[in-house]
Amino acid sequence: MKIAVKPADQLKELKKGVVDLISEDDLFKKLCDSYEKQIPLKIKAGFDPTRPDLHLGHVVLINKMRQFQRFGHEVVFLIGDFTGLIGDPTGKSETRPPLTRDEVNENAKTYARQVFKVLEKDKTVVDYNSRWMDEFKPQDFIRLAAHYTVARMLERDDFEKRYKSNQPICVHEFLYPLVQGYDSVALKADVELGGTDQKFNLLVGRDLQKSYGQRPQCVMTVPLLEGLDGVQKMSKSYDNYIAIEDTPTDMFGKTMRLSDELMLRYYELLTDITLDELAKLRSDIASGKIHPKECKMSLAENFVCQFHSADAAKSARAEFDRVFANKGLPDEVASFDFEIDASESDVAVAKVLSTLGLCESMSEVRRLIQGRGLELDGAKIEDPHFKLKKTEVKPYLFKIGKKKFAKIRVVSGRNV
Repeated sequence: MKIAVKPADQLKELKKGVVDLISEDDLFKKLCDSYEKQIPLKIKAGFDPTRPDLHLGHVVLINKMRQFQRFGHEVVFLIGDFTGLIGDPTGKSETRPPLTRDEVNENAKTYARQVFKVLEKDKTVVDYNSRWMDEFKPQDFIRLAAHYTVARMLERDDFEKRYKSNQPICVHEFLYPLVQGYDSVALKADVELGGTDQKFNLLVGRDLQKSYGQRPQCVMTVPLLEGLDGVQKMSKSYDNYIAIEDTPTDMFGKTMRLSDELMLRYYELLTDITLDELAKLRSDIASGKIHPKECKMSLAENFVCQFHSADAAKSARAEFDRVFANKGLPDEVASFDFEIDASESDVAVAKVLSTLGLCESMSEVRRLIQGRGLELDGAKIEDPHFKLKKTEVKPYLFKIGKKKFAKIRVVSGRNV
């Protein structure tokens, strides 16, 4: 593929939505060399298959890969089937239990399939870091470890906090950034992409390339996407995610649960909207020219169209309208306030529904969830331990089984 876009124009586009760029001058030089010689840059982004689903949080990063791809560069979707065995300590206050090889391999299969909902299959290299790390011998690990000091490792924020608070740090956790960094050496990466929480690891890769006599990669970080709760980063662990393999109905319904402010954040990080268009959208919502619900509907359609099809998007919107825009609801829907202690921020959905008498017991709620018979704002609840956040104003809309509906607010009050 010919590299036709001029380096300055490439750089302008690639910088959009980027938090860290180390360094801009170096990236521009690489883009110029690539353009003059018509040799694509090698762009690396790694994904540890710790869970079977890719979600929209991953898509923020994958979209940046797609930008490079459209400019004619080679993108490597690196599945960390070896690093997944170590367990990424990033952001952890305690040692993360490593996965088994079987768990990692099973999750890796789904990643290779799902990524092509965003990237072009014939222009994407899918690789596995076990390809070179499985060949490593004990002496190779010793040589690799000799390139970094404990003092440098303790500069990393999470390690520093654990060290100062006397929380244990296992030696194998120090290996994680070294192995991730060595991936860049093995691939001879020109650019590595990652979330802001990966900055330290990406810089280790840059340092190791220098040590191995390679031209150091440029580092680009993108923001971490907040999950549906608007608090934690999107993660299946927090059950606040939209998976790219969610059904059209669930994907649409989950998107409609976003707060108005978070919706704008999703527009910014997950669509092709320009900064000027985003500013106008924000202004139109503030002035009342556009209702935020309509913007949310458009965003939900955008996601379903991208990951399924235009027809699926239309059907999902029609289904949402039918059930949740008073077209499929009873004339009267029972409303409840569920009070929790002011010091608490959430409560188990099973406790809420059983206490309010909407289900006979917490066990019945869990059976409903297992049978995909409980919906929240148009999306099926899949986690039997799902928790509801406080919502002092807008109530949650539940569909319980096939015919029962309820509106519930979780509010501050007495202990229940």
